[in-house]
Amino acid sequence: MAATDSPATLTELRTDLAEKLKEITGNATVNTLLDRFLNQALGDFELETWPWRERRAVLLTKSPYTTGTVTVSQGATAVTGASTAWATNDAFGQANARDLDKITIGSHRDVYVISGTPTAAAITLASRFTGTAVSAGTYAVFQDEYALESDFDNFIDTRFFDRDRTITLLGPHEIYRKFARNATRRRPRFAGLIQLGPGATVAGRPRVLLAPAPDAVYTIPYRYWSRNRAVSTTGTQAQNLSATTDEPIMPAKYRSGIVWRALELWFDTRQKNPTQAERFKGKYVEVLSRARQDTGKGQDRMRLAAAVSGYVSRARAPYRPGAGRGDGGVEFDQLLDRAGG
Repeated sequence: MAATDSPATLTELRTDLAEKLKEITGNATVNTLLDRFLNQALGDFELETWPWRERRAVLLTKSPYTTGTVTVSQGATAVTGASTAWATNDAFGQANARDLDKITIGSHRDVYVISGTPTAAAITLASRFTGTAVSAGTYAVFQDEYALESDFDNFIDTRFFDRDRTITLLGPHEIYRKFARNATRRRPRFAGLIQLGPGATVAGRPRVLLAPAPDAVYTIPYRYWSRNRAVSTTGTQAQNLSATTDEPIMPAKYRSGIVWRALELWFDTRQKNPTQAERFKGKYVEVLSRARQDTGKGQDRMRLAAAVSGYVSRARAPYRPGAGRGDGGVEFDQLLDRAGG
């Protein structure tokens, strides 16, 4: 890094931070500590939604599968199929029945969740079948919960899920209240962001719940904020800086803010020096403010303003010089100009 360049990679950010702290670089223990403060500072900077974290994706819904018949006993979790091909992929590369898909059986209104990976003619339910026994009955396997992109953090538009603005976003409680069973299958009109919780890893599993459940294959484009904040030399994105050549996703001109924030955290939490911490906080806020101004954050917010000018002009009439206030007229009550005014 030249003397006039801004720090770009993790190594350069670490060196810049160490020089300002007068710490010795190259020591593994010190480097680990500096990296931790840098990643914390990067996370703080990226708490705001910046344009460089905007992403686009397309969700492909799944058409219900109803081929063949099913047999299931009351109180059982095993469902046996006849002339079914649950393990076979459809034209879009998705198995006809999958783990966490939903199934309705016969005329029963209850919706059951599929547990585990089905075979061609065997499905396991996550809960026991409570209806009367069904033999060679009709059924429908469908999907109303869909995985989002692996780096998904939140939706950009807080009112609509899709870019076409045809699917309204509801809160998780509201969508469950409106569509408790969600057994009806039509073109989706509503969506809700839900969290299934950690699975094989500690990472959360955000899902979008579509209601009504899709009755066909639909292509739904949507926009979201990515939780990734760093990128490697090969283009692989991640939440934190780890390799020495990793770089923050943010533009280079704002990366000095990471160092200033790290210095603030260092003196606030490690050195217990509030005076120095406040000094570096000021420099960090300067970079943060410049980034906000450059990206136009807050300029497109919707503003609500009452149209009061007309009412004000009408209300002035009863109080004009020479106008009576107790003459029993209707001008004041109706906000009208007085005759001849």
